[in-house]
Amino acid sequence: MPSVLTALLCLGLCLNQRISTLKQSFSKPVIWAIPNFMIPKGKPVDIWCQGTHEAVEYRLYFEGSLSDLKIPKAPGLMNKVKFLIPSMTSRTAGQYSCLYRSGELWSKLSDPLDLVVTGMYDTPTLSVHPRPEVISGENVTFYCRLETATSKFFLLKEGRPSRTQHRHGNIQAEFPMGPVTTAHRGTYRCFGSYNNHAWSFPSEPLKLLVTGDIGNTSLVPTDPTSSPDSWDSYFLTTEAGFQKDLALWDHTAQNLFRIGLAFLVLVAIAWLLIIDWLSRKRTQEGASRASQWEFRRRLRTQRPIEQ
Repeated sequence: MPSVLTALLCLGLCLNQRISTLKQSFSKPVIWAIPNFMIPKGKPVDIWCQGTHEAVEYRLYFEGSLSDLKIPKAPGLMNKVKFLIPSMTSRTAGQYSCLYRSGELWSKLSDPLDLVVTGMYDTPTLSVHPRPEVISGENVTFYCRLETATSKFFLLKEGRPSRTQHRHGNIQAEFPMGPVTTAHRGTYRCFGSYNNHAWSFPSEPLKLLVTGDIGNTSLVPTDPTSSPDSWDSYFLTTEAGFQKDLALWDHTAQNLFRIGLAFLVLVAIAWLLIIDWLSRKRTQEGASRASQWEFRRRLRTQRPIEQ
């Protein structure tokens, strides 16, 4: 019996370790920046890396090389750490990623986070043709111009920083929108840049108003004109979505572990019942043999007396 229980215990521990290994191998950490991915030159930025409560070490990578590492102050209580960049420059702008360690195992790398430093060049001017107020269906083109020679221009819409458009050009770049709908309404800014991570000052905001096509506004998503703080809305929503995915994965792993333990308990109960049944069967068979032997012995002792 002790050997059976020992085997079951080892099986349970192996199952727990296997589930934990799968969880750590497939659960990527989440990385994001606060206040957002565009940081004015000289301003600080916090890079957050979120893993699991079991994480005992976090590492931050910049352009593929180890940049910093953190040990959680309260392991088991906190599932994220903060990496501080005290002053954003062209040298600290680039692509970041992170990973974490739980026990002896390392997680996969997070999705890349591209940090951009702004304010590196002069301020570009943004204009729109034919005019800022157009009727739905008209062709609209944005023009971003920067007198200081540059190689690339970026056009962003407030509240939709994930949909950045870029065009190459020395002094000016065109951003044709084609026939616009009410979904194009909103406030736009543009930047000039020599690379993907060092941008100029932002242009003055330009508000595009699309009128007409009222009957289809319920079918086309609209973007209300928002304040500069709306640049963060996409990243806050994305962060919440990633956190929800991590929580869902943790819940799934815990359920698998509970199912595994329940299965082990059922196996142990079944094994104990089988052992008990076999023990009772042996006892009954032994008693039956003893009874038969005693009956035969009595017969042998009684036969001479009867003669």
